[in-house]
Parts: sequence; structure tokens; C-alpha cells
Amino acid sequence: MLLLERTSAQHHCAYPEQKHHMVWGVPGPGGVMRGCSRRAGRAARKRRQKCECPIQSVSLCHQPQYVRLMKFLHRRGFTSALLQPALFTDTGRGLQTLKTIKPGQLIVSLPASCLLTTSTVLSSYLGHYIKSWKHRLSPLLVLCVYLVSERHRGETSDWFPYVDVLPTSYTCPAYFTQTVLAVLPADVQRRALEQREALQELHSSSQDFFRSLQPVLSQPAEEVFTYDAFRWAWCSVNTRSVFMSHPCNHFLSGQDVYALAPFLDLLNHQPDVQVKAGFSDVTGCYEIRSVSGTPRFQQAFINYGSHDNQRLLLEYGFVAPGNPHSVVYVDADLLCEVLKGDRSLNQKMKFLKENDFVQNLTVSSDGPSWRLMTALRLLSMPQTLYHQWRAVLLGQAVCEDGEEWSVLMAERLCQRLLRDTHAALDKISELLQQCDQSVREQLDVVHSLRQEETCLLGRCLEVLRGMMRRPEEEELLPCQPDVDAVS
Repeated sequence: MLLLERTSAQHHCAYPEQKHHMVWGVPGPGGVMRGCSRRAGRAARKRRQKCECPIQSVSLCHQPQYVRLMKFLHRRGFTSALLQPALFTDTGRGLQTLKTIKPGQLIVSLPASCLLTTSTVLSSYLGHYIKSWKHRLSPLLVLCVYLVSERHRGETSDWFPYVDVLPTSYTCPAYFTQTVLAVLPADVQRRALEQREALQELHSSSQDFFRSLQPVLSQPAEEVFTYDAFRWAWCSVNTRSVFMSHPCNHFLSGQDVYALAPFLDLLNHQPDVQVKAGFSDVTGCYEIRSVSGTPRFQQAFINYGSHDNQRLLLEYGFVAPGNPHSVVYVDADLLCEVLKGDRSLNQKMKFLKENDFVQNLTVSSDGPSWRLMTALRLLSMPQTLYHQWRAVLLGQAVCEDGEEWSVLMAERLCQRLLRDTHAALDKISELLQQCDQSVREQLDVVHSLRQEETCLLGRCLEVLRGMMRRPEEEELLPCQPDVDAVS
């Protein structure tokens, strides 16, 4: 979801119809929102920090499509004297302050009449078809279908001024080519493929419903609801909607928490920004209030949530430079590869899996996570101490040699991840020399992710090397009776 309470259409980008599982950040009216699940895929948002030169901006408010948008919103009761659409050199499109915004000041108040929700769709020309369909449809699918239909209608569409300013494509993994997917980190690549498969399944399973809409279409349904058109709509909803809880509706299945918010969805993410956001039943508006304020003529930001860069890329299609929440994930396959000399590795990995300790193993610029070190401490133990394994997962300390071995293995994992990242950056540099613009935009995002992870892994290695007086490896490994060799 967008700003302050944005939802994301998929859970970890894997289940596009379960967007309600991705309600991020905004606690609701009056709650401080440190994150809003918010949109991603700005046509090719490029997030490069240009420390050597100041950020430049150009107003977009005089461009015809934005003039239409503001007139459209004005007719529905919205005006903005504080913000204007602008193009920034560091983030692309965003909203620029026209006046200094003070701490606690209301910066956006968007009336309910300006929000595109399932209620909008159900009261439209599509309502009859949705209500009479043989089974209940998900809110996500309903919104996607409406966006595709409205784009198909062109300038005759009620929502044309909004649809016209939406990105025509996104840098979310659903758009990535196979070449770009191949240079993603392993865990991100897996989740990106799950995202794509889930989206394809949703499109494929909805064909009968698409065909039922033929009476309101000027072209054959299969030419309107193509996979490309549906993917565009799905990414638009997933990356740009704000969280807004709606009453239960017996025509729809699942929790309905989406709202597309024109103008407001131009606000970009910054990890250290705090805002209060949510729909106010008192004013009947979706409101965003600044916590710390913003100087005049600067870009106004919101916070989509405390998300690491891998999640930002998966959900929104961009990377936040210097993101304090960023981590690098260590997957089970990498653990097994690095520790393949352990004769009891399979039994230990099975035990970790049974106790939910093979997921969310991470390293950050502060060092390895508690979960990763705990898993490594268990892996340091011989099979003869099986009766103590569970205690280790609960926080029991291991012997000094076991602790040193665990730190050494964490260092090796970081070194391996760093080698893989350098190899990916080399491959990306090669691909950038021979790709078209759309692929270049995708590669730029992955390149940013890989660069950020290079810095993070380097800092993590410094932390690890400071955690122990570095002994000779052969002095440590013999203390692990189940280990023949660790590569």
C-alpha cells in the first residue's frame, strides 16, 4: 500500500491475491507511521545518490497530463497549496513543497471521492458483472480488471486523468527478463519467480471472467485483458495503493484493504522519514501529516515501512541508498555448500528446519543476525551433543571453540556472498553495454541493490574480524568432531 498504510498485493511477492497480508506501516489515523506499504514501480525510478552535485528539480504542474489530473481532483474536492508534482534528479517523479512544512502539519488531505476503491468499481459499469459472477472475486482482481478496462476506454474513461499519469511499465521483478533475473541474489530470484508464477496463475484462472465482460468492451476480451495489460494493472495496484480498510462485502472474497490515491501516490519513500497517515472518519479524507517537517522547495517524502532493499525491490521496484534496514540473506543452500564437510550436516539442517531456523538468516552492516549466529552455533556442535541442540536454539552458550568456529563460518559466508555479488556486478556491467532502454532500467535497479550489498557485506566482514582474535583455522576445526573439512 501506498503511503502510510500501503498494501502490497503479494505476501513476499509470492501470492498476489493476498495483498491484505502486506499491510505495512500505517497503524491508522493518529498513529505514527514509520512505514507505509507503498508503491513501487515508478516507471523507471532511478535511485542514485549524487553526493558531488546538488539535487535538481523541474516542476511538472504545467504539463497537460498533470493539469488534467489536478482539474479532475479539483472537481472531486481536492486542492493542494503545499505540494506540486516535480521531476527530481535523484528519484524521478515526486512531490515538491511550495512552502515550508512545519512539524505536525497536514500535507495531504485527499477526499474519499478521489480514492479509487472496490466501491468505485462495484458502482461502475463493471459492477453488475462482478456481482453476478458465479463465485466471489478478490478485491485485487477487481481493481486490476477495472484499471485495464479504464485504460482500454481511453479518454472516455471517468478515471482517464489518473490512468494517464500512471507509469506505462514498472521495474518490479514481474517485468524482469530472464537475463535480469539471473543476476539477482539467489533468495530474491526465488521470490521473484514465485511472484511471476502467481501473477501468471491469477491471469490464467480469470479468463472466463474476462470473457464475461465482452459486452462492455470495444475489442475482443482476449485482446484487452492480455497478460501484459494485466501485469501492468497488478503492478499499479501492488505498488501504488494505500491501506484503507473497507467494510465486508458479500460480493468479494477476502479482506478489502486497497485504495488507489491519485496525487498522493507521487510521494516517494525515504527510510528515515516519519509521518502520520490514515483515513479520517471525521473529515472523510485520507490524510498525511508530517512529523518532522520539510523545507520549502524540497521533495516531500513518506515512509513505506522498515523494509530492507531486497523487499523494496521485490515489492516496489526500487532500492533506497544507505537504507539502515538493509540486510543480506543467507539461504539454506549456501549454508550447506559452505559446511559440506560436516558428516552430520543433513541431520542438523533437518533439526533447524523443524524448528523454523533456516529462514531469515541475515547479515547486516552491524554484523551477523542473532538467528544466523544461533544456527551456526548449533551447526558447530557434534552429533553426540544432540540432547543440547534445542537449548542452543533457545540461547544457551556454546564452548569458546564453538563460538570461534561460528564466527569463522559467518566470515566465510560473507566472503562467499561478496564474491557472488562482485561476479554479478561484472555481469551487469557487461549486459549494460548491449541492452535496450527497458532492460537497462531493470539492470540499473539490480545494480543498485548489488552495490548496496557490497558495502554492507564489507562492513559486516569488518565487524566479524573484530569479534575474535583470529586463530589459525586448523586450530579451530579439529574441535568440531563431526567436521572433516569446511570449504
